[in-house]
Amino acid sequence: MTTTLSKTPPPLKRRLPAPLRRFLKNKLAVIGLFVLLVFAVAALLAPQVAPFDPAQIFFSDLRAAPNSVHPFGADELGRDIFSRVVYGARVSLSAGLISVSLALVFGASIGLIAGYIGGWLDDVLMRFVDALLSLPFLVLAIALAAILGPSLQNTMIAIAIVTAPAFARITRGEVLSQRERDYVQAAQALGAGDGRLITRHLLPNISGALIVQTSLAIANAILAEASLSFLGLGIQPPAPSWGSMLNAARGYLTDAPWMALFPGIAIFLAVLAFNLIGDGLREALDPRSQKS
Repeated sequence: MTTTLSKTPPPLKRRLPAPLRRFLKNKLAVIGLFVLLVFAVAALLAPQVAPFDPAQIFFSDLRAAPNSVHPFGADELGRDIFSRVVYGARVSLSAGLISVSLALVFGASIGLIAGYIGGWLDDVLMRFVDALLSLPFLVLAIALAAILGPSLQNTMIAIAIVTAPAFARITRGEVLSQRERDYVQAAQALGAGDGRLITRHLLPNISGALIVQTSLAIANAILAEASLSFLGLGIQPPAPSWGSMLNAARGYLTDAPWMALFPGIAIFLAVLAFNLIGDGLREALDPRSQKS
C-alpha cells in the first residue's frame, strides 16, 4: 500500500512577491497606505460619507464650533467643514493622480527617446528639460495656471507640465544605464528590434524608479493644487478644495481656527501618506535588496 504525502503549502506571506513582502515589513509605508486608502474611500463614497451637501448653507451655524451636528465645525457661510473636506479629497486626489499620470506619459516618453536615440536629439531635449528644471516648481505652476486660466483642468495641465521634466530626467538616466547591460546587448545580437527592446527589456527594468517617482510626485502635485486653489487659480467656488478652504479661513484664524485646522490636517496627512509610500516603494524595489 502506497501513501502519497501532500506538500504543505507555504504560508501566505512566503507566497507573496519579494518586493511586496519588503514593502509590508515597512510599518511606516503600511501606515501611509492605510491613510491613503481612507482618503480614497472617502473620495469615492463622498455622497454616502458626507452628512451634508458641501455647498449647503446653514445661516444659524455661521462659524459654529465642532459639535455633534458639524463634527469639524462650520465655515463663514455655515457650510459643514467635514463634508467639504471629504469632497475636497476628490479634488486633491484626482488632481494629483491625473496630473502626475500625464507627466509620467510625456516625461517618460521624452526621457526614453533622449536616452535610447542619443546624439543631437538627446542634447536638444535635455536642454529643454534643464530649462524647465531651472525654474522653481511652484512659481512655474502659478505662471502656467495664470496663463491658462483658473479651473481644475488647467491646474492639472499646469502641474503636469512642471512635473514632466523630473520624469524625463530620471527615465533618461535609467535608459542610459540599462542599454549598456549584457541582456540588452544579447537581445540586439539576437535581432530584437527597437520596439521589442524598449517594451520587453528597457521599460520593465526602469519601471521601479518610475513607480517611486510617481508616488513622490503625487505628493508634490497635491501641494501644488492646494497652493493654486489657495491663490484662486484652481477649482472655483463654491466647489470645495482644501486650498480654497484655507484661503477662506485666513480672516478667521482667531475666532474660528477649526476652519483652517481640518483642511490643513487633510493636506498634511495626504502628502505624508504618499511620501511614506514612496519611501517604502524605494526600499522594496531596490535591486540591491532582491535577495532579502
